Amino acid sequence: MPLPKVDYHMHTPLCNHAVGEPEAYVRRAMEVGLEEVGFSDHAPLVAYDDSRYTMRHEELPQYLEMMRRVKEQFKNFTIKVGIEADYIPGYEEKTRAIIASYPYDFVIGSIHFIDAWAFDDPDQKIRWKDKDVDTVYRDYYELLRKSASSRLFDIMGHVDLVKKFGHKPVTDFSSEIDKTAKVFKESGVTVEINTSGLRKPVKEIYPSLDALKIYRKHEVPITFSSDSHDPQDVGRDYDVARQWALDAGYNEYRVFRQRKVERVEKL
Repeated sequence: MPLPKVDYHMHTPLCNHAVGEPEAYVRRAMEVGLEEVGFSDHAPLVAYDDSRYTMRHEELPQYLEMMRRVKEQFKNFTIKVGIEADYIPGYEEKTRAIIASYPYDFVIGSIHFIDAWAFDDPDQKIRWKDKDVDTVYRDYYELLRKSASSRLFDIMGHVDLVKKFGHKPVTDFSSEIDKTAKVFKESGVTVEINTSGLRKPVKEIYPSLDALKIYRKHEVPITFSSDSHDPQDVGRDYDVARQWALDAGYNEYRVFRQRKVERVEKL
């Protein structure tokens, strides 16, 4: 059974919640049979500095130098350079400036914050008890749509991250996901099948199979990622991810270079 050949969501110690140098991630990718990888560490936050979650602004050149060195070290293995940027309303131009400062191969757009609340942070998990889960989900999907409409991003990251700790809405959110899928299609973004959810309390890939079927219905393309913060997680659970994609009706995925679709691979 051929597995996906790419992993476009890998981090570095600069984000302060990942371990292992880039070299170790690449070596692991080669061990598990990947043909190319893409690093996408957390871009500096544009609203305020918080080194618990992202690299600092002054560390961005260090990240890019790190990428140069690892590409030089592994000249015979394809390494793409990306970045994961948070979408924060009102800071689109600052985000655009960070993205435009380097010729990235892809940019992942993610929602980690709702009104400055880092809803997926274990240290802020207690705040869920005071929240209406349906309202959180509604706010999350609204931010997803705004992020895609901003045209800042190529790939939408872990598009139901809001379920990370196992909180599920009471009402059926199919219509919200359907609206989101339409915006994704109009905006030309790709959705990642992100296996890291299997390593979180929810124990489920991002996005859920039901959600992925809706994205497929609207012909939103996919790619694959492990969202690894540890070299041992590179390409992890790709057998499950491949089947997830097939079960949703997909038979191909996108490969990126210089923020364009370089080619489409068959599953």
